[in-house]
Amino acid sequence: MLHTVIQKNNYQDSIVLMLLTNQLLTIEGVNNASVMMGTPANKDIFKTGGLYTEEMTAATSNDMVLVLDIEDDSIVDTVMTEIDRFLNDQNKTSKEEGLESVKTWEKALSAGEDAGVVVLSVPGTMAANEIETALTAGKHVFCFSDNVALADEVRLKQLAHQEGVLLMGPDCGTGIINGIPVAFTNAIRKGKIGVVGASGTGIQEVTTIIHKLGEGVTQAIGTGGRDLHEAVGGITMKDSIVALENDPDTEVIVVISKPPAPIVRDQVLALLRNGSKPAVTIFLGEAPTDHEENLYRAYTLEEAAQLAVQLLRHEKVQLTEDDNVGNTVTFSAEQQQIKGFYSGGTLAYEAAMLIEAGLGLSAADGHKDGFILKADGHEIIDLGDDIYTQGKPHPMIDLTKRKEMLRQAGADPKTAIILLDIVLGYGAHQDMAGELAPTIKDLKAQAQSSGRELAIIATIVGTDLDPQDAKAQATILEEAGAILCQSNAQAVKKALDLLGHPLSPITRNLLKTENDHHALRQPSAQIMALLHNDTFINVGLRSFGEAIRAHHGTVIQYDWQPIAGGNVTLQKALRFLNQVSLKE
Repeated sequence: MLHTVIQKNNYQDSIVLMLLTNQLLTIEGVNNASVMMGTPANKDIFKTGGLYTEEMTAATSNDMVLVLDIEDDSIVDTVMTEIDRFLNDQNKTSKEEGLESVKTWEKALSAGEDAGVVVLSVPGTMAANEIETALTAGKHVFCFSDNVALADEVRLKQLAHQEGVLLMGPDCGTGIINGIPVAFTNAIRKGKIGVVGASGTGIQEVTTIIHKLGEGVTQAIGTGGRDLHEAVGGITMKDSIVALENDPDTEVIVVISKPPAPIVRDQVLALLRNGSKPAVTIFLGEAPTDHEENLYRAYTLEEAAQLAVQLLRHEKVQLTEDDNVGNTVTFSAEQQQIKGFYSGGTLAYEAAMLIEAGLGLSAADGHKDGFILKADGHEIIDLGDDIYTQGKPHPMIDLTKRKEMLRQAGADPKTAIILLDIVLGYGAHQDMAGELAPTIKDLKAQAQSSGRELAIIATIVGTDLDPQDAKAQATILEEAGAILCQSNAQAVKKALDLLGHPLSPITRNLLKTENDHHALRQPSAQIMALLHNDTFINVGLRSFGEAIRAHHGTVIQYDWQPIAGGNVTLQKALRFLNQVSLKE
């Protein structure tokens, strides 16, 4: 029996509501539950999940909608009490931390006059207007929101460039500004390596390895995953490279991306060639055959980090051999398959790339239903794909789907190896290793009772400074029986070694190139000021302010709510009228 509760004008952030939904599912007597705002898109998700009711027809984007699948109406009071407790705890935490909170853009911009960056985490369909408001106010924007139309991204990045500021995103999940983590980011020591990336978990993997190798970063500027598409033209990437080239604190530049548009890739390489600083590029999916003087090309994320550290230390540039000694596993003749369940899309992409190369596979079915690779029984799945996250928390927060898939793969007699990433940092699950450990132990015990060995290989994307502490997480995984590797690339290579298909190393020649070394244009004063920014306006998800404050930054919290009932057309009209009024 479905029971619907609509709370008018009670706007809450989507991630908070996802976590609340998870909490409600633990209440005895609740068969299913979902709490979302009453947007048209969310109503479609309710329908897909079989939780749609006629009562929610009248709900607006400002209304919180709760749907319960229960057998006994008496449970409703218990559920409502838990909702009040959960949301009160969220507000109480913010007040105890002394978070300054405002309710309008006018007050946010007034209180945040010295803030250089606006962090946006509002519904993607409504994000374009908010981005434009921040850009025209002269603020850099870090836009976590996804589902922003490509045409809007192109228009807004062109506007940002004209205004002399950066639009990081949309769909930008990771960044480090002046040593301060933003959104889903690790705690990395400050250093002399500057990173620009069109990939959140790609940035996390590279920066955490740099940290483990004893160095640190000046900035890690996220661009959003579509920045290197031909339509966008790499606007944020190129402006960021120019900034790092002119930053006296940055000595080495690292550029990270999934396969870019060829024309944009060539423009980025030309920019780096004309710079004065050594640079490393990693375009995942490309198998580079050469380096250039001052421009080095990595094959894996780990190699990108190693090259950057070697260049910083003025060491000989060379591949560091992986330590794949030990951990021999005897598989049955039937066990030949690798399964990978990833929370990081770029890490899944890298795993698929290496497995394809090692086993001579083709990813013809890739990217359907979250599969990055599906061939000959081998599967690499990005659990952060939209198909798994619509109306549900990201797998870096909620491990329910991953544990379900782990159990399915572990029960399959053909499965030899399971690959896992454990992504730590701000915003991620507080004890991902501890949450997965019982499942890992059970799977290994079940395999052993069936006369099989099962290798579960994990890698931790994190540092000793992260809230979860990478060393503590490593201990939990090893005690559970997982094989732990120091990088995602090493984990995949270990898997291939165990199956008897070691991956041949890629060798590169050093080419001498003739460059005219045209002087790069000068960055705007606002962009150079970004590199020293320590004050932020946080629009949306309150938890994004926690990491900033923990690293001695200042946050003005704008408790955003959609105006005009969430009607985007009406919002644009109101915004236009407001601009006209201000000019008059």
